Amino acid sequence: MLREQYDKKIVPALMERFGYKNRMAAPKLKLVSVNVGMSTNLLKDPKIPETVEATLTRITGQKPVKTLAKKSIASFKVRQGQNIGMKVTLRGARMWHFLEKLIHVTLPRVRDFRGISPKLVDKQGNLSLGFKEYIAFPEIRPDEIEKLHGVQVTVGTTAKTREEGLELFRLMGFPFNG
Repeated sequence: MLREQYDKKIVPALMERFGYKNRMAAPKLKLVSVNVGMSTNLLKDPKIPETVEATLTRITGQKPVKTLAKKSIASFKVRQGQNIGMKVTLRGARMWHFLEKLIHVTLPRVRDFRGISPKLVDKQGNLSLGFKEYIAFPEIRPDEIEKLHGVQVTVGTTAKTREEGLELFRLMGFPFNG
C-alpha cells in the first residue's frame, strides 16, 4: 500500500516540488537498518544476546547479524572480535512492510510521542530514529519482556540534500513536529 502510494502520489509530488524531469531522479528508499547496540553492562548477562536476537527477529521477520568490535578499547571494556550489537538490513517488500507498520502502528504507540524532530534527518536525507524501549512494536507482547533495551531504526534514501529527504518522509506520512 505504501509502495503504491509512493509510485502514484509521492513521486509526482516530488517531481513538481523539486523540478525533476525524470521519475528516476526523485529520491527513493534504499534500505531500512534496525540495530541494537549492547553495552558491556548488558553483555555481562549471557541471556541478553539471545533476547536481542529474538526481539529483532520478531520485529523485522529476518534473522539479525552480529556486529563485532573492530578493535579493543580498554576504557569501554571492549575486546577485538567481541559481539557488541546486532543489526538487520531490510530491502524490497520487507522494507516497505516494515515502514508501513512503523508509521501507522509503532510510532502512535510510543509513550509521550509528540512527533519526530526534523533534526533527525541528516545532510544526505536519511532518517535515524531511536527507541528507548522496544515495546512500542506490535509484535512484542509486554508480558514476555525480560530485559528492556533500545532499538535504532535508520531509513536510507537516495536523496541528495536534507530538504529532499525531509519532503520524501513528510509525503510518506512520517509525523514530524516542526
